[in-house]
Amino acid sequence: MPLRADDLRQSFLDFFRGHGHTVVPSAPLIPQADPTILFTNAGMNQFKRVFLGEERRSYARAASVQRCMRAGGKHNDLENVGMTRRHHTFFEMLGNFSFGDYFKEDAIRYGWDYLTRTLGLPADRLWVTVFHEDDEAFALWEAIPGLSADRIVRLGHKDNFWQMGETGPCGPCSEIHLDQGAAFGCGQSTCAVGCDCDRYLEIWNLVFMQFDRDTDGHLHPLPKPSIDTGMGLERLAAVVQGVDSNYATDLFMPLIATIADRVGYTYGQETASDRSVRVIADHLRAITFMIADGILPSNEGRGYVLRRIVRRASRHGRLLGVAEPFLYALTGDVVTRMEGAYPELTQAAEVLRKAVEGEEQRFIGTLDQGLPILHDMVRDAKADRRGSLDGERIFKLYDTYGFPLDLIEDMAREHGLGADLEGFQHALDAQRDRARKSAAFTVESEQPVITELVQRIPPTEFLGYQTLRAESVVQAMLAGQRLTDEVVEGDDVELVVDATPFYPEGGGQVGDQGTLAGPDGRIHIQETTRVRGKLVLHKGRVIAGRVRTGQSLVATVNTVTRHGAARNHTATHLLHAALREVLGPHVKQYGSLVAPNRLRFDFSHFKPMDSRDLEDVESLVNVHVLENRQVQTSDMGIQEATQAGALAFFGDKYGERVRVVGIGEFSKELCGGTHCRQTGEIGSFRIVSESGVAAGVRRVEALTGTGALEYGRQVETRVREVAALLKSGPSDVVPKTRKLVAALRDREREIERLKLAMMDRDGGGGDARVQTIHGIPVHVQRVQGLSMPELRRLSDKVRNRVPRGVIALGSAVDGKVSLLVIVSKDLAGQLPAGELIKEMAREVDGSGGGRPDMAQAGGGNPEKLGQALDKVFELVEGRAS
Repeated sequence: MPLRADDLRQSFLDFFRGHGHTVVPSAPLIPQADPTILFTNAGMNQFKRVFLGEERRSYARAASVQRCMRAGGKHNDLENVGMTRRHHTFFEMLGNFSFGDYFKEDAIRYGWDYLTRTLGLPADRLWVTVFHEDDEAFALWEAIPGLSADRIVRLGHKDNFWQMGETGPCGPCSEIHLDQGAAFGCGQSTCAVGCDCDRYLEIWNLVFMQFDRDTDGHLHPLPKPSIDTGMGLERLAAVVQGVDSNYATDLFMPLIATIADRVGYTYGQETASDRSVRVIADHLRAITFMIADGILPSNEGRGYVLRRIVRRASRHGRLLGVAEPFLYALTGDVVTRMEGAYPELTQAAEVLRKAVEGEEQRFIGTLDQGLPILHDMVRDAKADRRGSLDGERIFKLYDTYGFPLDLIEDMAREHGLGADLEGFQHALDAQRDRARKSAAFTVESEQPVITELVQRIPPTEFLGYQTLRAESVVQAMLAGQRLTDEVVEGDDVELVVDATPFYPEGGGQVGDQGTLAGPDGRIHIQETTRVRGKLVLHKGRVIAGRVRTGQSLVATVNTVTRHGAARNHTATHLLHAALREVLGPHVKQYGSLVAPNRLRFDFSHFKPMDSRDLEDVESLVNVHVLENRQVQTSDMGIQEATQAGALAFFGDKYGERVRVVGIGEFSKELCGGTHCRQTGEIGSFRIVSESGVAAGVRRVEALTGTGALEYGRQVETRVREVAALLKSGPSDVVPKTRKLVAALRDREREIERLKLAMMDRDGGGGDARVQTIHGIPVHVQRVQGLSMPELRRLSDKVRNRVPRGVIALGSAVDGKVSLLVIVSKDLAGQLPAGELIKEMAREVDGSGGGRPDMAQAGGGNPEKLGQALDKVFELVEGRAS
């Protein structure tokens, strides 16, 4: 019986564990402090700093099964999903790695032995490619028993040379392919390894990282060559299970069966519908893992990619006849099938359902908004006798409203039109170019002098956990962008010292302030930052005398600001834990600000917090403050820390050894910041606001200590002021306000009743002007003081009297004009309401739009309301003739 995918994962890890490799858990899909990639897209991503020599691990050999995404940025397979047997947005990569330990010979032997001996793949059907200049790899493969030289193929730079970037580590690679037989081939006489058809299927890529490319393009041998390999689990499962497509493996077929049952379709009956089912299956896996890793739908970055994937899957559901939300109910199936390998999916199951259902509902709203615009585009193309929809307008509909491109193309075809995809691509490229220039996913340029200092000066020793005062020796000083040996009173300066008690900005906590003082001068430090995780840069101004390079200075941290930041940082940890307890384990930190006088915490959550939730969170934090619990810190291995339940913030960079801050069993996080010794030092905790900062991201702002007490006093003062206005005591403010609100509501109901009475009168058409133009009744009516919802209610009454024809209603309230046009269904094609309303709206300096049978507009010139309403007679006359 063929191995299941679960068995393949385990056999791979067991094989390499047996050969001295440390099994490392999968990193999240959000890269750890790597601004060059949108998603984790390969097994080597979490080891990048190790390969670059910036980090050391306690092991020299590693193996992992890494969850990956390729649906954004340079690596983007989104549009190919479902079209081919192999493309996916989400996939799992099996990999083994050597950090200066073994090299080509062992990597080749491990790869061959695992495939042929452990998995039993037929050696006579395996082919190998090597870089055409890599004679060493060719010879090593040639020495493998059962692999003849005619099945070792030399290929060029494009196929068999890997590099991390324009400069840096790189090297030749070697790929193992399986000959699937002529039935999978293209039938061409030139078909061979390297052909784009499916006959020779690449299974495993072995990268031999042996060079360092400099800025001139020259290759220099690395002192410790390394190995990075990658093999897709989905592709390997297809080979081992003897099926012709990744989608036919046990990773997909049970999910495909569930989807087919839900949509009422028998998989395998029709090509286009089969593709839609495959797209939904792939996208459900991606959606599940993205949300489980803390990504929620939004309009930028990773959240935007997730939004596109959800909407694309929803679109394919519509192609299969499902118009209502349905994906959310299927996420549980993915969780059930994958939680054995990824236990973290289990606790994310509920937020998965809610987040996906909410996004599906929003997409239905998007379609309701976008379809009228698309109808206008079709109409305009026909009116202008163009054969295709305008590319710029297609892009706007796609980008602004999230309208699927394939849906735009389908509707164009239904009307005998094409789509200007070249113009669309031009607009898309222009937008991408703008995004690249302002993107968060870029590496900031660094001053050359800073680069020089990082290379020349040893790392700054941080003493700030133990003391707030220490002697330091000046290593370097910068005035502007140049190095200097001396600064004098009034100069702005940046200093690097050998050791410092100043905490550098990081993890959301602002950098320390204070002084650097010596026998000849004194510097006020206003800001402290870290450069490349190595040097601490003290920015300030000389306030007395002079300071020289090489001098000894006394570094003194401002205790007021440091202790304030420590209170707020410890409170932030308590807040994070309280939010997870009250709202659920889906809460993940998205960002924070820890300043001496306040704190701000951004987190994943799909709806605003109500007052009860806020009270519960605030009370829970204060309970732990009053219990005066000890705040414990410890250094440990990152795997040990995460296995112990320590939370990691995905925006931070962690090495092999990490600092864990714990508060009993309530809170445990990886954190390099400064904290209280006891929670009682926080004093008190008060939430001052809760708001949304992006789709699926909420923000809580809070105060601690004296700031919280002062805020409480301000609230009490406002309550007393309100009590005075109400002529009551503070304790009576709430009941008296309720009574006042109830009275206002009674008045509003009376006003509403009078308005309805007016509508009944106006619905009789007494003030209306009615003309019949070319056999079409046109009912135009101006009414006083009605809002747009009230105009719509009036239109229902008028339609009872004018079931066929054109109805135009207008009203002005507080200097704002509201216009509404209704066109009966039989006339909507000839007299689209959306076109009529646009012309009318111009008369009142406004704009509007809507469906062919109903449209609305607003304007800012009530004096011309009469002209706008008269316009409809002219428009009907011109279009109906």
